[in-house]
Amino acid sequence: MEKFTTLTGVAAPLPIVNVDTDMIIPKDYLKTIKRTGLGTGLFAEMRYNPDGSEIEDFVLNKPAYRNAKILVAGDNFGCGSSREHAPWALADFGIRCVISTSFADIFHNNCFKNGILPITVSPEELEALMDDAERGSNATLTVDLEKQEIKGPDGGVIKFEIDAFKRHCLLNGLDDIALTLEKAPEIDSFEQKYGESRPWA
Repeated sequence: MEKFTTLTGVAAPLPIVNVDTDMIIPKDYLKTIKRTGLGTGLFAEMRYNPDGSEIEDFVLNKPAYRNAKILVAGDNFGCGSSREHAPWALADFGIRCVISTSFADIFHNNCFKNGILPITVSPEELEALMDDAERGSNATLTVDLEKQEIKGPDGGVIKFEIDAFKRHCLLNGLDDIALTLEKAPEIDSFEQKYGESRPWA
């Protein structure tokens, strides 16, 4: 998993509450178990017309936000079904950080396992960040995970809280498999001793 230390980029404003995982990645895209290629399906029902053409007014179709790395979203982001394809689609599009006032628990945990940083802020802080995001490519945000702060285009700083273990995993690029592999010497040692003490097993 790619490490997350400091991220600077354009933030796309999505001031919609209760964005569920079906809105993030519709069920038509769930046939694959690969993590790549899902970026085209991100917010598909809001991004495309039935004929496949782009809906110009949708934020990610606007020139200023086509390469957005941060999403500033409304309350209760990622609710609905527990599809891991949702963070896969965000990551494949290039979104590495989502900022909101609250997240659904399963989506929140899935983000950390897929290299995405979900940040919870107050309604007042979200409003300020949404204003920054509305300025498009003329304004970028910097998210510093080590310092646990978001720096706005005008120099303002918003501090955020994060679980220490999840922060450690993101900073070091550790998903569940990598965490297990860190214990490989201990696992090998246990298996060897177990085999020697129970040769019949």
